[in-house]
Amino acid sequence: MSVYDMLIGLVYTPRTFFYRETLDGEALRASLSRTLRNFPMVSGRMKKDPDGRLSVLCDDGGVRFIETYASQPMPDHGPHHTAKKGINRYLSQINPLQVVDGDTPLFTVKLTHMKGGGSVLGVNMNHAVADGSAYMRFMESWSKEHRGLEYPAPGHDRAIIDALAAPVADDVRPDNDHFTVTKRGRKSAYVARMLLCMVAKTTTMVTTRFTAAELATMKDAAMADLAGTERWVSTNDALTAHLWKVLGALRDRPDSSEEKLGLLADFRAFGGGAVPDGYWGNTVTNTRPGMAAAELRSRPLGEVATAVRAGYAENTEEKIRQETAFLSAQYEAGRLKRTLPTMTLDKFENTIVINNWSKLPFYELDFGAGTPFWYDVPALPTPWTLLIAPTPADEPGGRDVHMAVPRALVQTLQEQSWADRFHCYADSGEASALTFGSPKAAG
Repeated sequence: MSVYDMLIGLVYTPRTFFYRETLDGEALRASLSRTLRNFPMVSGRMKKDPDGRLSVLCDDGGVRFIETYASQPMPDHGPHHTAKKGINRYLSQINPLQVVDGDTPLFTVKLTHMKGGGSVLGVNMNHAVADGSAYMRFMESWSKEHRGLEYPAPGHDRAIIDALAAPVADDVRPDNDHFTVTKRGRKSAYVARMLLCMVAKTTTMVTTRFTAAELATMKDAAMADLAGTERWVSTNDALTAHLWKVLGALRDRPDSSEEKLGLLADFRAFGGGAVPDGYWGNTVTNTRPGMAAAELRSRPLGEVATAVRAGYAENTEEKIRQETAFLSAQYEAGRLKRTLPTMTLDKFENTIVINNWSKLPFYELDFGAGTPFWYDVPALPTPWTLLIAPTPADEPGGRDVHMAVPRALVQTLQEQSWADRFHCYADSGEASALTFGSPKAAG
């Protein structure tokens, strides 16, 4: 496994896909078996090597596939009725503490058939095996295999990642702007705080939809702010900037406080071709643009979007090589377990983390019964984490935004003025409501 694989830890990443028509469980098992021939890591088992490094033994240990039947009809899920409450019923759970050197599958499937028709496909993959993009590449490959279509073979050679560090290995820097080697006490305190969030459920998920028309107006407003500057921003830059500004106002931190934005990015696109697009594993990096809280609140949308775009532009080939060399040095020194993304450590303080999945094919997974009408994930335990997802085929070009916010702010967010802030670029009467994770959270 690469340093990026080991850095991520042994957590599992669950995803659920809701289909109006009933899926064929027997046919899904057969196509999954065929797909696994090209993804041997998915059906392997995690092992610890004699030198302490983690590996996946590609022994065809298998994946878990459960098929079950529900007594309830398919709910009419969507941005105004998410599946977050009770979503775990659609997932086969794994204890990550039993993964290494155990006969524990790295991928699970739970297929739930609803009363009266329709199916929910719940999948769970170990994050150390693949990041979000690779995960969906696997799901897309399975979908195409199921329908008898061709798809590109993935690449599993982890030496590609090791080679990134080679040109700068003799000049590796002792520190890194985006990763922190924690002292044992600090990591323990962070883990304890994470566990408290999970047990006490201190966050609430808030979901809302931005339509394609609303996003177009938002981008036009950002570009109008930049008129005459020859600068350009994308729709995603504008949306990210808008979310940062609104949440910055919600946080209401002192004017001089630094506000950071954690931007996750796939470095397959930034490595100068050193990492091929077909590489299958973890290739996620991050940058953290920032500005004072008062500045974030007062600057025009276009200028904040420019800061977002500049943040993504920091992901150069040189940055990726230096970062890989730094992580490799921490591994060699036995410190990789104590190395964490700085933005992760700062999520409880000054950082909002955004993971933009809007280009992933969530709504293109056709297993012979059409594409999903809704995609959802369980609630996120840590505050100020956002997921941006595409919208279904019947509302193309929009974005569904899933936000983990402190439960203490839910009552504030229920005020209409906050829905108006989020959707200030929507036509009158067409703004999406803010949907809270459960009736209890909604008060």
